[in-house]
Amino acid sequence: MELGRISAIFRYPVKSMAGELLDVAKLSWHGIEGDRRLAFRRLTDKSGFPWLSASKLPQLLLYKPFRLDSNTAEPLPTHVRTPDGKEYELRSDELRKELSGRYGSDLELMNLRHGIFDEACLSVISLSTVHCIGRESGVGVDLRRFRPNVVIETDSNGPFEEDRWVGGTLMFGEGNSGAAARVTMRDERCVMVNFDPDTAKPDSEVMKTVVRRNQNYAGVYGTVVRAGEVRVGQVVTLGE
Repeated sequence: MELGRISAIFRYPVKSMAGELLDVAKLSWHGIEGDRRLAFRRLTDKSGFPWLSASKLPQLLLYKPFRLDSNTAEPLPTHVRTPDGKEYELRSDELRKELSGRYGSDLELMNLRHGIFDEACLSVISLSTVHCIGRESGVGVDLRRFRPNVVIETDSNGPFEEDRWVGGTLMFGEGNSGAAARVTMRDERCVMVNFDPDTAKPDSEVMKTVVRRNQNYAGVYGTVVRAGEVRVGQVVTLGE
């Protein structure tokens, strides 16, 4: 069944920092190439999820990773631009100390080859779902609030239809040889959807709307079953 076409592709090299909008990306066994390969670890946190995220430090969304060195094997950033306009090397003590100061506790940069994900390596949402939440919340919702990897403009234009994709396989491009991902679960949302990606200011109406309309689920998670290329404008079909 044809669902629609890819409307946007995002990669987030450093967990909870600003993302990159892409026209085309490689989808490998560990998600979008270069996605969430880096994160700052909270040294005093002994839980199973020690990573610093915007739910703990909303201003993290305003830090913008960028790349000056193109010689690395994977497209990872080398520098970060702070909300104040300063530029630091990603692995510098200056950046680590600034973020540690904002957070109030020591941090350490980690690089995990397989990625640092909440649930699964690929997150997908439809434009219809984002637009519905925007209308009903009364907030000019930017799809970046949902931090998706792939945004699909569906032919049906119905919100939350992603729920019905669980258990199926999303196939990207014509034929049966392109990239594909098994849809494993619905995406249960956290307070991060409340934060404006340009200001980090919160508005609780966004999450309240997701709770009211769809039991706090918006979008889906998937695992890659066939590596390949994804690009904006590509046809997306749902198979078994």
